[in-house]
Amino acid sequence: MRGLTTTILLLVVLAGLGGYIVYYEAGREPEDPNAKPRAFDQLASENIEEIQIKNAEGQTSRVQLENGNWQLVEPVKADADDGVVGTVTSNLSTLEVQRVVEETPSDLKQYGLEPPRVDVGFRFRGQKDVQHLLVGDKTATGGDVYAKRLNEPRVFLISAFLESIFNKAPFDLRDKVILKFERDKVDGVEVAEGTTTIQFSRSGSEWRIAKPISARADYAAAEGLLTRLSSTHMLEVIEESAADLRKYGLDRPQMSATVMSGSTRATLLVGGKADDGGFFARDAARPTVFTVEEALGTDLGKDLADYRRKDLFDARSFSANRLELRRGSDTITVEKSEEGGKTVWKRGSQAVDTAKVEDVLMQFSNLQAQTFQPTAHASLKSPVLTATVRFDENKTETVNFGRSGNEVYANRADEPGSTRVDTSVFDEAMKVVDAMK
Repeated sequence: MRGLTTTILLLVVLAGLGGYIVYYEAGREPEDPNAKPRAFDQLASENIEEIQIKNAEGQTSRVQLENGNWQLVEPVKADADDGVVGTVTSNLSTLEVQRVVEETPSDLKQYGLEPPRVDVGFRFRGQKDVQHLLVGDKTATGGDVYAKRLNEPRVFLISAFLESIFNKAPFDLRDKVILKFERDKVDGVEVAEGTTTIQFSRSGSEWRIAKPISARADYAAAEGLLTRLSSTHMLEVIEESAADLRKYGLDRPQMSATVMSGSTRATLLVGGKADDGGFFARDAARPTVFTVEEALGTDLGKDLADYRRKDLFDARSFSANRLELRRGSDTITVEKSEEGGKTVWKRGSQAVDTAKVEDVLMQFSNLQAQTFQPTAHASLKSPVLTATVRFDENKTETVNFGRSGNEVYANRADEPGSTRVDTSVFDEAMKVVDAMK
């Protein structure tokens, strides 16, 4: 009887254990039968704090993680490119063995592994020992590369695309940004070439030209300049710490670009032409001389007109709430209001055709400056039309239009000089103005 009881208890335990196993396994992700083994088990990229690379050209470099940022510490000290280093560490952590070629090879030279073409060393946080991945030649088909771990005899294959990821020179690993600043904190930019200086100011999302005139800036052009300065990379480092700047034309730079954030300044100095067609340049806060592409010099040398806003009116039909049109002694004023959940335009207490008013505003939004002149054209002394638009509740803009023969000129009350506009576009706008009357 005792034996029967024992047997029953064992069966109950076995059933419970089996149930637990079924339950546990049901909650696990099924293993991929096609998954390949990892070259390094339990390697997490976030635990790596040092990378050492000896590339195929024999150049050595070392980067370390300091306060959450990668720093190049050998052969020179400089900020590292977090993206490039991150690509190295992430590919090390997910490195797959495509196939084992030999468990105990007698000749590593045939695989390009004695000596290895590329040696990638890495060290975990808090550890002294450095692990190494040795990379050799490509296979005959070129689809894979021979590789091995330093302290293991077996030779295996890894995907060929990884060779370019691991075969890095010191320049590849360093941060190549030419000018460092926090874009969201920028409130001004100044570009100088010779005796000409153009200064921009930003308030929120609005850009204005502050020097040499006060005028609206083209948003896309101003933002494009900021993007150019933040995204342009060094082509080559010429000298880490240049003692003689004259040979690079940097003792008296041809051009400069300064990005302002409150009292903080970041200045790029551009000197003479380099042999590769680019320019010598340096960050004023760093002694390193490097080269930049020629196109950067072209962009920094743009004229003031390239940065001016071309639209004569900022207001749009949906944002305007008051329109005043003066032609000689006649003045038409209409205002927008909401009545019964509908938008209506009124001249005094009399309702006017909403579609016609919005058509006028749309035509005005099509008017653009073709050329800019530093002084007001004589025709603007007796304007054929003066349009004042109030929009966005408290903003107001006034534009005068003058005609001289077949040419039409315009100027804004808040900007100097005048502009020439397309005569046919203006005439079309005047037809719509006449229709509103």
